[in-house]
Amino acid sequence: MKKFVGLFLVLAVLVIIPAVDSVFAAGDEPGEYLDRRVIIWNLFFKMMTIAFVVGAVVSGTMIWLCWRFRESHPNAKPTSYEGTDW
Repeated sequence: MKKFVGLFLVLAVLVIIPAVDSVFAAGDEPGEYLDRRVIIWNLFFKMMTIAFVVGAVVSGTMIWLCWRFRESHPNAKPTSYEGTDW
């Protein structure tokens, strides 16, 4: 349950709050318009930056796990399921 709460908090911070901010960013006085192309591009740029960072962290973690737990690692020991030769 905590994972879902954390996921929804991340989604709220990344998506909902900037969208609501752009809705209320329109000027109160006539003549002040909001250029939606700029705001959409800004949101896209922010989300792509976050996506690249998350992708780099996940890729780095996977590479580290494969390197750390490879069979030829000096500290690798057989598990109880692998046992000894039959």
